[in-house]
Amino acid sequence: IGVLFGLTLAFIANDTWSARDRAMDAVLREADNLRSLLVLAEVLPAPQQAALTAAVRDYGTQVAAEFGALRTREVAAGASVAADAMLRLVAGPGLAQAAGDVLQAEMLRKVMVLRDDRDLRVSLSRTHLNPLKWLGMAALGFLTILSIAVVHLETPRAGMLAIALFALAAAPSAAIVLVQGNPFQQPAAISAEAIVEAVR
Repeated sequence: IGVLFGLTLAFIANDTWSARDRAMDAVLREADNLRSLLVLAEVLPAPQQAALTAAVRDYGTQVAAEFGALRTREVAAGASVAADAMLRLVAGPGLAQAAGDVLQAEMLRKVMVLRDDRDLRVSLSRTHLNPLKWLGMAALGFLTILSIAVVHLETPRAGMLAIALFALAAAPSAAIVLVQGNPFQQPAAISAEAIVEAVR
């Protein structure tokens, strides 16, 4: 039973930390694509370059500010507005004439990847671990304590010590996994620093 409890906790921890890794990857991809768009904008004529640079920096600023909202599983309207404005600009005929088909297509691809990564971040901030998983782990933990008590019926002091050791091992481990449920919440919140640096 104790092994089943440990495996259940390990599976829940894997789900939690996998979500955190995916969110971190999305942030780094966003930063890289924002930086790439700024570099690609440098080959455009001055009016289009200024417009695209401003749109990219505005999007990056709005998205970085949105991280505060992600901690409470919400989104910032400004980030969606900035994303739409950047897409309209990149898809517009003015930029197509200035950049050419190949460069515009590459810019459009990067903008769409940016939008996908933002959607991924938002969905991961709203993901709740299935309560049935936690209930199953709690039931297994309780059964483990009962089995320890039954094994030590003739030696109650040793039984109490074994139960205390199990509780000291299990409770902090479960708490560490539980507080990591939202990758944008403390104590190990994902930072927007990469995005801020990309558009600085």
